[in-house]
Amino acid sequence: MSSSNINDLKLRLREFAQARDWDQFHSPKNLTMALSAEVAEITEHFQWLTEEQSQNLPKENLAEVETELADTLIYLIRLADKLDIDLIAAANNKIEVNEQRYPVDKAKGSAKKYTELDR
Repeated sequence: MSSSNINDLKLRLREFAQARDWDQFHSPKNLTMALSAEVAEITEHFQWLTEEQSQNLPKENLAEVETELADTLIYLIRLADKLDIDLIAAANNKIEVNEQRYPVDKAKGSAKKYTELDR
């Protein structure tokens, strides 16, 4: 997702909330709680599935997951907007940190946490 697309979406969501006078409800606390609830709804779709089943969802389940992912993205973008966080910059910064924590020669093919890697 490009920065301009995410910015366009942020502005559209901001306008949507303002037009409905919902900013009063969109505190960082409330948005975080809503985000957490949406992530739980995504999780529910995968609970008890095998790895293979989770990778081959039926179309109707995939459509439901798509909706939950959209809800999650919306709340995440609203939260970042309220906190004045540039999500693209933050993600790029985090990738740089992870590149240092998980060098390819030590982390490739391993699910270990960076603190457990042989350094």
